[in-house]
Amino acid sequence: MPVQPSSRTVLADWFREHATTLTTLDPDQPLDDLEGLREIVGDARVVAVGEGAHFVEEFSRARQRVLRFLAERCGFTVFAMEFGFSEAFPLDRWLRGEGDDGDLATVSRAAAEWGAADLMRWLRHHNRTSAHPLRFAGIDVPEAGGALRPALEPVADYLREVDPDALRLVETALEVSDRFLRGCGSGAAAGPAWAGLPEAEQNELTATLARLLLRLRAAEPLYVSHSGRRRFDIARRRVEAACHTDYMFQAMHALLSGRGLTADLSVREIYMAESVRWHLERAEPGARIVLAAHNSHIHKTEMQFPGGLTALPMGQHLQRMLGPDYRTVALVHTADHVPEMYPDQSAAVGFTLADARLEPGEPGSVEGALTDAGLAGRITLTDLRHSPRDAQGRPLLHSIRSQSSSLSTPVPEAFDAVIAVPTVTRDRTVRF
Repeated sequence: MPVQPSSRTVLADWFREHATTLTTLDPDQPLDDLEGLREIVGDARVVAVGEGAHFVEEFSRARQRVLRFLAERCGFTVFAMEFGFSEAFPLDRWLRGEGDDGDLATVSRAAAEWGAADLMRWLRHHNRTSAHPLRFAGIDVPEAGGALRPALEPVADYLREVDPDALRLVETALEVSDRFLRGCGSGAAAGPAWAGLPEAEQNELTATLARLLLRLRAAEPLYVSHSGRRRFDIARRRVEAACHTDYMFQAMHALLSGRGLTADLSVREIYMAESVRWHLERAEPGARIVLAAHNSHIHKTEMQFPGGLTALPMGQHLQRMLGPDYRTVALVHTADHVPEMYPDQSAAVGFTLADARLEPGEPGSVEGALTDAGLAGRITLTDLRHSPRDAQGRPLLHSIRSQSSSLSTPVPEAFDAVIAVPTVTRDRTVRF
């Protein structure tokens, strides 16, 4: 009886046959090598492009190339990002030509300091020179759950015009939140800071935001008659961002204290998914969205992290909402190190960023299969939709790196395609 090849050999042979070598990461070079994306994307209205780790220069450059390809050759018109919903509106105006080229830090400190500076400057140039400009949209809670002012200050301006009597609710929420959010730059810092508030003040913040949201919902016809539909919808979405962020303070504190509840952090995930739908429903007819976020956010299925923590990611919600109109492209690397975020309550952002050494990709992982196939030194694009399965129909690809950990998942069910880069370099524009 002939010896059957191992699953490791099967995967290596399959990647050799199906991976396409890409010629460059330079977003300004010709795009013909990316034509394999066209069939993968198909007619989808939302295509998510991930990253296996934050703050990696190669991932940012790969995204720029994919974004340009999808805009110029596939008709995509909106670039949405894991970026604050509220904060994105002034940044969108700058990206479409408002102000001066050197204004990025003034328009958006987060974009300038959190590793998106090169991407944003490239996008402003693209919009000025390309026949296929892109609108910019934010989908996230403010500062990834580390602030309320970016969402609530514009709401205060709105209420001064349409409902001054409700302004006290915003003022109370900001007064309470300022007692613990000063200097916080992310949810990782905000959660422990929130825990230092007296319980009465924690409850006051939650109750005040709930009353504010209910007030907007109840008075919607009055508000719309004064301000128009779009301004009301933006104000309501900002208040919803504040409510979700308030929930995340407790959820993040519980996680960092070792008491996290199953799917608790998915409150942020559903907000991001619903924000994508919000933008899609309000975009011009025929609009198509390129969505940039971490691989663990765009993932189409439930995830199990090390330690048994379950997450229901944005991508799972989008798959449920959009079905085949949602496609995912993971970005991974085959290097032996990666920038990693380590919890550090003494840091303003709640973590420090340091290089983590990695073991070789394990059998059954995307990274391991690429290495076994001799492709670890190349930039590759691979369609995962028809990758090998075992006799029971289960995918042989069962893990992918997430930061410095291995994420166990049926990879072809989570991602439609994968782009792999051979090196990772910490983004030089990170300033925290």
